[in-house]
Amino acid sequence: MVIRQKKLFWQIFVVNLTILLLTIIGVTWYSSRTFDTFYIEETGGELESRANLIRSRVVELFMEESREQLRGFVVDSGRASGTRITVIEPDGTVVADTNEDPRRMDNHRRRPEIDTAFSGETGQSLRFSNTLGKRLLYTAIPLYDTDAHGKKGAKEDAVLAVLRLAMPATAVDSELSDIRMKIIGGALLAALGAFVLTYLVSRNISRPLEDMTRGAENYARGDFSKRMMISRKATASWEIASLASAMDQMAGQLDEKIKTISDQHHHLEAVFSSMAEAVIAVDNDERIISINEAAARMFEVDRRGAQGRLLQEVIRNVVLHRQIGRILNTRTGFEDEIMLDGSTAGNVYLQTHAVPLYGGNGNGIGALIVLNDITRLRRLETMRSDFVANVSHELRTPITSIRGYVETLLDGALDDREDSEKFLEIVLHQSEQLEEIIDDLLALSRIEREEKRGEVRFERQPLLPIIEEAIDNCTSKAEGSGVGLVADCSEGTLVNANHTLLVQAIVNLVINAVTFSESGQEVTVRAREVDQDGQRKIAISVIDNGIGIAEEHLPRLFERFYRSDRARSRKAGGTGLGLAIVKHIVQAHGGQVDVRSAIGMGSEFKIILNA
Repeated sequence: MVIRQKKLFWQIFVVNLTILLLTIIGVTWYSSRTFDTFYIEETGGELESRANLIRSRVVELFMEESREQLRGFVVDSGRASGTRITVIEPDGTVVADTNEDPRRMDNHRRRPEIDTAFSGETGQSLRFSNTLGKRLLYTAIPLYDTDAHGKKGAKEDAVLAVLRLAMPATAVDSELSDIRMKIIGGALLAALGAFVLTYLVSRNISRPLEDMTRGAENYARGDFSKRMMISRKATASWEIASLASAMDQMAGQLDEKIKTISDQHHHLEAVFSSMAEAVIAVDNDERIISINEAAARMFEVDRRGAQGRLLQEVIRNVVLHRQIGRILNTRTGFEDEIMLDGSTAGNVYLQTHAVPLYGGNGNGIGALIVLNDITRLRRLETMRSDFVANVSHELRTPITSIRGYVETLLDGALDDREDSEKFLEIVLHQSEQLEEIIDDLLALSRIEREEKRGEVRFERQPLLPIIEEAIDNCTSKAEGSGVGLVADCSEGTLVNANHTLLVQAIVNLVINAVTFSESGQEVTVRAREVDQDGQRKIAISVIDNGIGIAEEHLPRLFERFYRSDRARSRKAGGTGLGLAIVKHIVQAHGGQVDVRSAIGMGSEFKIILNA
């Protein structure tokens, strides 16, 4: 069965012309209505303004009950302004009117504009006047007692009377009639233009489609299957039907290729998105082609919104911009580093690897830069360097002292027994200091190793015996310094901890508190149950009233070998590792350690553990 198809030209032409004509008719009608409403509202607003100009005088005359003067004022004002003015009492009786004797006029209470005005609102109405025999536009406003004093009455006040102004709608009707004629004339010209324009557009659409059809038929000589013609409709144009015949023959292979490309794209997108490294691809104009999730998080940008925008608009980093410019100019890959600052966690160091991107024809189409966060490596390297430097310094101090006194003894000081004993005691003290440093280093290494391997054993046990044991271990040093030790912990308090390690942590904090306290002061070890983020915790506080610590030292107190008061620390002894050991012991327990202190106000070191 042969289906006769309609030419695409006629389908486009008839439909578009019909739509345009309907649109023009609708716009013409709507414009006419809009202008009608606009002119009426403008005229009504003008009448209301005139009414407001005379309202004060009308109220004064009305309240004086001088009806003759009121009528004279209304007549004179109405004739001077070319407006009909009427004053109506609350019962609807007309008190004064510009054109008529009020005694012969009907009751006006039920007139729509009058009724609205007595409700406290401005009333407006356009209707035929039986009195004057023509169409009038009425505007009525309420009058209040306060209007006589130059004030405007409130809606809550009782309406004294209504002042209504009216004017013939002849001028408005004439103006609107003229506008309608102009709109209709313009609409006819627009319809003629729409006819010509639709004709030209329809021809411009149909001709390229005919050319596309002939081109598709040329491509149809390959091994393509036919599917689209099976579902074609009788209403389809001849050109579209021919194009469908050609496109069906290509559909099979195209569908297979598109699926293959789509699968590959999804695979690449999955790999791209799941990469831990930040990856950014830009074109030759430095517009972002793609950016993965890691890069979006790193630079705090919207991944979808960044595509297609200039790199400088999305990422504010001058060094990165220079590296992108360098790879685009040289087309030679390189590795470098950049730093991101301004983060609350400190500077972020990134290792960058940039390579050019090439298209299928071998031409450069952009660049790809991979950014790897090496901040942790940098910090570990810095920590290692600082640790080595600190260890070397701490070990060299007692070794230098021992060597100096031994050389002094060898140079002849052995002959003086008193000096020999003094020097040997110093050597012994320095060797003990050296042994303490080595023991603390070994203890710190052992704690870190056991924590990493999960070899630290915990058990639920009373906390008071642990605190008492720690205080007993510190009693000798405290008595020698004249410092009292106080334990404040209830017997029922239980904690999940390693007994030996927790005793060591408390001992280190107590020794530290005693060292920086004056004779006669007390150090208190207090334990309390606290609520932290909805979970029950045990807080162990070591509180002293000593010299305190300056605020700038607090963030670094738990670093290895860090001393807030180096002179006093050297004099009092110690390895500088005590607080670092406390920190690692608490971390091994899955807890937190904190410090609060101020110069001259003492210090409070707090260990928070799971209950």
